[in-house]
Amino acid sequence: MSGLVETVSQGSTHSFSKQPRMWIRLLAGLGVEGDAHLGTTVKHRSRVARDPTQPNFRQVHLLHRELLEELEARGFVIGPGQIGENILTRGVDLLGLPTGAVLRIGSAAEVRVTGLRNPCVQLDRFKPGLMAATLGRDEVGGLVRKAGIMAVVVTGGEVRPGDPVRVIPPPEPHQRLQPV
Repeated sequence: MSGLVETVSQGSTHSFSKQPRMWIRLLAGLGVEGDAHLGTTVKHRSRVARDPTQPNFRQVHLLHRELLEELEARGFVIGPGQIGENILTRGVDLLGLPTGAVLRIGSAAEVRVTGLRNPCVQLDRFKPGLMAATLGRDEVGGLVRKAGIMAVVVTGGEVRPGDPVRVIPPPEPHQRLQPV
């Protein structure tokens, strides 16, 4: 499976949205250079309040363009970086990846998928009703979280719009993504 990077974003403060950039630099074991969520331990404020020593499994947030298109059809017009993603992809079934899948992005950077982004009330503060719009149900009624995935940086490098994204699956048996 392969796709491409559509946009990249970075935010140095703990605000909801991130600013689109011409490129971002991924740092191994840390995340996006200059991003508020950079580090080996948790940086999301609610998680820091509970236990600041937890490992940071949310170094990079990836979102699929296809979700933004789905949301636009429902009346939510959302631009790159506006819901906090670092990398907006196209053509990669991010939600269908197993835990531990590696994404090779561009010529060198690699991230390992740790889990799903759990949609939260901040989405509704940004646009009322957006949280519910990023949730769905599967064929057996199970909750589907569509707000993207989280990853840690395995190999650093620069990431730019237009870079290819190649999926390297982990060894079997595969584990379904869970919220992190």
